[in-house]
Amino acid sequence: MKNNLFLFLFFGLLATVTFAQDFDSSKLDSYFDALETHNKFMGSVAVSQDAKIIYTRSVGFADVENKIKANENTKYRIGSISKTFTAALVFKGVEAGKIDLNQTIDKFFPTFPKGDKITVQQLLYHRSGIHNFTSEEDYLSWNTSPKSEKEMIDIIIKGGSDFEPDSRAEYSNSNYVLLSIILEKTFKKQYSEILKEFITQPLGLKNTYLGGKIDVKKNESKSYKWMGDWKLEPETDISVPLGAGGIVSTPSDLVKFSDALFAGKVVKEESLKQMENIKEHYGMGLFQFPFGNKQGFGHTGGIDGFTSIFTHFPDGNVSYAMTSNGTNFNNNDISIAVLSAVYNEPYEIPQLNTIELSSEDLDQYLGVYSSSEIPLKITITKENSTLIAQATGQSSFSLEPTEKNKFKFDAAGVVLEFNPSEHTMVLKQGGGVFTFRKE
Repeated sequence: MKNNLFLFLFFGLLATVTFAQDFDSSKLDSYFDALETHNKFMGSVAVSQDAKIIYTRSVGFADVENKIKANENTKYRIGSISKTFTAALVFKGVEAGKIDLNQTIDKFFPTFPKGDKITVQQLLYHRSGIHNFTSEEDYLSWNTSPKSEKEMIDIIIKGGSDFEPDSRAEYSNSNYVLLSIILEKTFKKQYSEILKEFITQPLGLKNTYLGGKIDVKKNESKSYKWMGDWKLEPETDISVPLGAGGIVSTPSDLVKFSDALFAGKVVKEESLKQMENIKEHYGMGLFQFPFGNKQGFGHTGGIDGFTSIFTHFPDGNVSYAMTSNGTNFNNNDISIAVLSAVYNEPYEIPQLNTIELSSEDLDQYLGVYSSSEIPLKITITKENSTLIAQATGQSSFSLEPTEKNKFKFDAAGVVLEFNPSEHTMVLKQGGGVFTFRKE
């Protein structure tokens, strides 16, 4: 839910692909073995074809402290994938004649600024202009505390408006928190009950529900961040994201949901087409995902240390889902590997060898670096024998040494190359090359 400079919302899965009825699951197992052995990824994946699950794999721990291994039924917070569920529930309201997409939100929030101009449809499309409350610098100072409906509305109102309604699109969790409250006002039930009544119970999704306090005894996973080892992440209170990011699930349940949604078993075909209609990169609770010459629909998610993705590709009738409670790798590369295996395309098992440096070796890199090319400062510190980087206004992340003066952060495809004698550092990411100088 919190924005991060180095984490991407959209995934471009690039390859030229053909579907294979049978794929090499043993090679895919070896791929995940490599990630697990080198502490690159903890989580689970599932793939279905023609609504039948053809592959699942779980690696790592649901609870690192107590060495509880993850399994196929371990439940993860899925973050913003929750928005797809919420959008589908809104359309259930539309189909029942209870919600009008063109209704302005002043009906539900009489005192909301510009509420007489903002429609339900604009909330769904991220076209309301309402500021994203998770972008605020103080968000991480209060997100772990319970909030009432009134408190969340007040927080969203305080954030103000970033642009005139329907003038453009910009991702905002605020939109889907408001949609969650609209659903509760419309159906006169808690979001958790609406979700159960219209989606999880009819589809038999036994491991999918609105979350609460994480309980490992119920096979719910904690989340972690790699900082030389797995560090426990704080836990957002579910009263904050609601249907914008509060659902927990498993990859197996997510592909079942995906298969049902795109088969017209959750909302009507007409509603699904509206959800899939893209305006400025956004559908209603859906994004487009390219894989070679194929186009899928789905959503990504991120909350605390959890990351996730689900996609459905009509070509081959394939659904794929991944949930993670700790990643030290580029999740997009994992998605490409899984889909490449499914569509019988080549992919490589990653070579993950690194070099070892002592704490003293790292001293030459420490300091604050700034660049004339981008308005960003990066502070380099250390924790024991691990080098830590933190960009302005962003969370810190650990760096792995790959060769002399060269470090990487796989999760975002970042490479940092230092020249200690010249007091410079070069950042490389996504084809961009930026030079920084130590202050």
